[in-house]
Amino acid sequence: MATLPSPLLDAVHDRILTGLADLVGTELDGTDHALADEIAGRVVGYLRNTAETTVSVEEDGTTFVITGDIPAMWLRDSAAQLTPLLRLVAGGVGTDEDRAVLVSLLSGLLRRHWQYLEIDPYANAFNRLPDSAHWDQDETEFENPWAWERKFELDSLSYGPDLAWRLWRATGDTSWADEHFLPAARAILATVATEQHHEERSQYVFRRTGVPSQDTLAREGRGSLTAANGLVWAGFRPSDDACELGYNIPGNHFLALALERLAELLEQVAAAADEAAEARLRAAEIRAALEEHALIDGPEGQPIWAYEIDGRGEHRFLDDANVPSLLSLPYLGCTDVEDPVQVATRAAVLSRHNPYYYAGLFLEGVGSPHTPKDHVWPIAKSIEGLTTTDREEKLRILHQLIRTDGGTGMMHEGVHVDEPTTFTREWFSWSNSMFCELALDLAGVGRDLHVPPAG
Repeated sequence: MATLPSPLLDAVHDRILTGLADLVGTELDGTDHALADEIAGRVVGYLRNTAETTVSVEEDGTTFVITGDIPAMWLRDSAAQLTPLLRLVAGGVGTDEDRAVLVSLLSGLLRRHWQYLEIDPYANAFNRLPDSAHWDQDETEFENPWAWERKFELDSLSYGPDLAWRLWRATGDTSWADEHFLPAARAILATVATEQHHEERSQYVFRRTGVPSQDTLAREGRGSLTAANGLVWAGFRPSDDACELGYNIPGNHFLALALERLAELLEQVAAAADEAAEARLRAAEIRAALEEHALIDGPEGQPIWAYEIDGRGEHRFLDDANVPSLLSLPYLGCTDVEDPVQVATRAAVLSRHNPYYYAGLFLEGVGSPHTPKDHVWPIAKSIEGLTTTDREEKLRILHQLIRTDGGTGMMHEGVHVDEPTTFTREWFSWSNSMFCELALDLAGVGRDLHVPPAG
């Protein structure tokens, strides 16, 4: 497994303490220096834990990242798990040599993404080797020994291009643009074009027998009926649960942004003008369809984003803790935090209008149909903090997450709102990384802009 340089982790600790200095001593549940020390210590511990228990550098120089208690690599999770490293790089934390280690890990992860996407752009999770290991027995149209699971989710196509763009913008690094990048980009574009016309063009099917309805697709594995409208169909949500309606709105938002960023990479790094033009075209089609079809009336009559639609007049409003979510759109860069539609959508998400919003003695926030009732996800709490401009609210959420870890010192998948010792997944690396992101964000360490150290 990977190891992060000790001087870098010391620099992270110091940077967080410095960044929280103005908040220490505010009247927030007895906030004092001990809380700042606890936050800094946890970030260092989580970064070390992620590197040493989930990240491995393979013989070909690529980076393989398991999700935690499952020995497979999700395209979405792996990018999210290493995003705190991008913050350290973009924020100028540590020495140039230490940050070069992080760039190498991130570049290696992207090169592994491209390999997988070239092999199978419909799979969401992959094995380290083509050994046919899998979560369950699935019936699909393509037998792929690399795939741990072939649930088609839009974020699988989005996280790699987005991370590559952010890394390139922050550092100028292009070592991730190997011989697999352009074939992977073409696979993404072909899949998007096909799934904009799922009913007419797609061969994708996914079926499991003897499982709950959210773990398989209806209509002989085709999913619920949709009508083409410019959006991209998906079989499954970011939670790995089946879409009730075929067009996932936060997933389409993020895909449009990722395609725009992919276009820039194709043009500026790969000199692939035709593919760049196609990526921009698909992004524009998705954005136009979102504006035309994905807005619904909110609780107070104002427009808000739906969570899913089918292009045939049906929509669903809810939000799920998993990212992309409606709550996460400003964090991803898809909307502005002060945009009136986003403000109204956020208010609806963080209310009983969202069937997966729960509140209890210790926690309030967004859960998921993927986990039991009354379980709030720490990932969603971190996203709640990352999408507010109120620094004291960010600190309150970090404090709340610490107090509801069930005494384990780790972030979990879902935590019961009235009994924090009742939780799902004791080891969930993505959740730990989201805590790190919120803490780094509060300390002024952003994902995108390099801020030279003072002096």
